Amino acid sequence: EFLPYIQSKPLEFFMPGMVDTHIHAPQYSFAGTRVDLPLLQWLTTYTFPTEAKYNDSDFAEEVYTRVVRRTLKNGTTTACYFATIYTDTSLLLAEIIDKFGQRAFVGKVCMDMNDSVPQYKETTEDSVQETERFVKELLEKKSHISENEEELKLVANMFPAYQNYTELYDKNKLLTSKTVMAHACYLSEEELKLFSLRGAAISHCPNSNFSLRSGVLNVQKVLKNNVKLGLGTDVAGGYSASMLDAIRKTMIVSNSLQINKVNETGLTLEEAFQLATLGGSQALGLDDITGNFEVGKEFDALLINTKASDSPFDFANLCFDHVISGDDRNISEVYVAGRQVVPFSSSV
Repeated sequence: EFLPYIQSKPLEFFMPGMVDTHIHAPQYSFAGTRVDLPLLQWLTTYTFPTEAKYNDSDFAEEVYTRVVRRTLKNGTTTACYFATIYTDTSLLLAEIIDKFGQRAFVGKVCMDMNDSVPQYKETTEDSVQETERFVKELLEKKSHISENEEELKLVANMFPAYQNYTELYDKNKLLTSKTVMAHACYLSEEELKLFSLRGAAISHCPNSNFSLRSGVLNVQKVLKNNVKLGLGTDVAGGYSASMLDAIRKTMIVSNSLQINKVNETGLTLEEAFQLATLGGSQALGLDDITGNFEVGKEFDALLINTKASDSPFDFANLCFDHVISGDDRNISEVYVAGRQVVPFSSSV
């Protein structure tokens, strides 16, 4: 049911729904744990063996239902999800998202190289066939780039004919205005200029970058090169599925770069907040639909109650108290395209 008129009460306000530009739905089953290894070892020890379980539709349905419910409760009205190599359960994720009313992209993973966990890979032929079955028209390309230094060396050894990581994607027609690449911690100025030229976007995942000790993204350097930029939780490399956490971690990273005199100034809280809303919608090519409250856009919104009975802060200063100290307890209602999706209806 669409609501034509909604009014906040005293000590309540509406804020735009948040956009998670990079989250791995199957990894939600171990979010908040297992961050004791660097990226490549973390993938082979924990992640790939877990994702191999998602051929089981019952297991997949339980976890995918939980992650969609949790992200909606956390105020994520739009999400860009990675699924797994399994087509049927990746489509199941899309069905669950539709049932709960979240705005989202769902991507099937394509992986024909994985000798470390051989039960979790496809042949190239199967990958192409299953991808064609998954989508009739490829709308988005999403992957990872320059996440950690060990990964950079691995890619250089595997593909020595390319000058850098970005050229590998670009020469294979994978760097376009419909591309979102996560991390990008070690991109050169030359690579960032190519991102800008192609209209490709970056998803900044500070929680994951720090938790797995992968690297640091200089957000201001990215923005100075006119590259589209949003924030991502990157569950489960990032331990939290909350975009409020992503905003806070973005501020911490920015402050650390200023402390170490890499940048003269840090990001403001307003700038970090914009990356989690309008910046994310721009990265996903949805800024004509969502990202803020401009007239003509769809109503993706959170109703914030600064005086919720179990609120994590005691003295309300409206918006920015919630960004710094609030959590899902302060998010009393969530709307996507004008439809109330939280609290959840009895039908879901």
